Amino acid sequence: MKKSVFDLQAIKELFTLHRQERADRVFKVALTGDALLNNPRLNKGMGFTYKEREEFDLVGRLPSAVNSLDEQCARAYDQLQSRTNNLAKNTFLLSLKGQNWVLYYSLLGRHLKEVLPIIYTPTEAEAIANYSHLFRKSEGLYLSYPFRERMEKDFLHYIKGKTFDLIVVSDSEAILGIGDQGVGGIGISTAKAVVYTLVGGIDPSRTLPIVLDVGTNNENLLGDKLYVGWSNKRIKGKDYDKFIDTFIQLVRKHLPHCLIHFEDFGVDNARRILETYRSKHAIFNDDIQGTGAVALSALMSAVGVTKTKLSDQRILVYGAGSAGVGIIWQLRDAMIRIDGVSKEEANKRFYMIDKDGLITKGFGSKIRHGQEDFVRPDEEWDDNDRHDGKIGLLQVVKKVHPTVLIGTSTHAGGFTEEIIKEMAKHTDRPIIFPLSNPTKLVEVDPSKANDWTAGKALLATGSPFPPAKMPNGKDYIIAECNNALIYPGIGFGAVLTESKTISDSMIIAGAQALASLSPALKDPDAALLPDFGDAPHVNFEVAVAVAEHAVEEGIAGVKWKKEEVRERVKERIWHPVYGTYHYDASGEK
Repeated sequence: MKKSVFDLQAIKELFTLHRQERADRVFKVALTGDALLNNPRLNKGMGFTYKEREEFDLVGRLPSAVNSLDEQCARAYDQLQSRTNNLAKNTFLLSLKGQNWVLYYSLLGRHLKEVLPIIYTPTEAEAIANYSHLFRKSEGLYLSYPFRERMEKDFLHYIKGKTFDLIVVSDSEAILGIGDQGVGGIGISTAKAVVYTLVGGIDPSRTLPIVLDVGTNNENLLGDKLYVGWSNKRIKGKDYDKFIDTFIQLVRKHLPHCLIHFEDFGVDNARRILETYRSKHAIFNDDIQGTGAVALSALMSAVGVTKTKLSDQRILVYGAGSAGVGIIWQLRDAMIRIDGVSKEEANKRFYMIDKDGLITKGFGSKIRHGQEDFVRPDEEWDDNDRHDGKIGLLQVVKKVHPTVLIGTSTHAGGFTEEIIKEMAKHTDRPIIFPLSNPTKLVEVDPSKANDWTAGKALLATGSPFPPAKMPNGKDYIIAECNNALIYPGIGFGAVLTESKTISDSMIIAGAQALASLSPALKDPDAALLPDFGDAPHVNFEVAVAVAEHAVEEGIAGVKWKKEEVRERVKERIWHPVYGTYHYDASGEK
């Protein structure tokens, strides 16, 4: 296992020092009065000093007291807590973001684990579902199919005079488990961009959320008189592909070093777009690559505990959609690159099960694109293995004796007591990852899996769960396979190095960096992944590893030496602190 240069405590100390360095900086600002107070990037609110209030004509526009950022955060947190439900809290935070970026991100950073479910899943899903009824102001760039002929004009007008490192884009077809949400998908693009800043360190002024409004097949939206998007059925086929290509070519032409993060596209479109463009531009699909990367990190931590190799595992994936296939692809590529096995040998380590049972060659036309390499031969199975015409999960567990069981099925309770106990009969430390979201759809409650294996299971989940109890009474912390532990760092590393693409080996390097920080490597009964509260520090290490690999691989657009990468990453991290302002007509606006 690759060792990290710093442990988490050392990284935290580095962040504290760098944050103070930024707070000591002096910024030249050209705005005054209401123009300054209404600019969320520059506004300090009650944080403006008396000297700054004099210099920027703010004395009469603010109450007389001066508050520290700590005091502002305390007030904002009290206001947040006064909201009676999470949707109201989501709306409050969105309003705060529109007023003062430093205060917004500082507040979120201080209460990271508490607020993430409010600004992202599950609350953001509710906000998106009600987008047209909650609409107050635009949040990013809306590129609509009816106005496709003027897409370049609208795009250029928006980016004029600005610099962007990151675009987060969605066509809203598969939003957070609630499906097609039309133009409301701008909310997921905005939320993901926030996470990139919050735990990845990307300057929020250099992020651009976009929704591609290509219609909706959601009948509730089509029948809603207040729907603010294009009220038309989704375009598809050649029209859809041409629209997507026009968008991507615009980015390639005008923002050639800008990372494109694709979010919540339908499974077929997502994989086709990724395969078509990933060699031509730096693009990343979190639903496929991010999910696969964090699952790989957790599995690398687990095999570190069991003292085995990735290629030693027999891996059963229950759920063969985009997440399941994305995980399999990532694990397979890691086996090839890390363990040196052939692609054919790696493919044999996997078994995929969907609603119709184990995917075998007999599925014929039902085999979907992306699944082909992992289809099992029919001759491996006889009639005794089949029940109601299909080879079910229990039958596969009994015959294959998997060492790893991964759930991406959204089949609540799919990992039954019989299945878990059968698996535990044949492996000392069964590795069990019920990753489906939300918690009500998880394949097994991790506490039950822990009890059914007498505390032997190595567990990771897709949602946060309370600790399980070990037989000795000790708490077993359940690792959360949260994509935000890794994708912001992967993106930041690619952005900093102006990488031409995001290669599989860059993603694996990031996954190895995350796995190297696993608490389980020091204590085999500890969590397989770091706590999400440490996500900013973890993503720093991921970004360094990804950037170093881009430089080594020769796909970086910058001419850096590997030994200077860590310092370069540190220099570019955006921290939510104010600094000191001086008026200068040529300064920031």
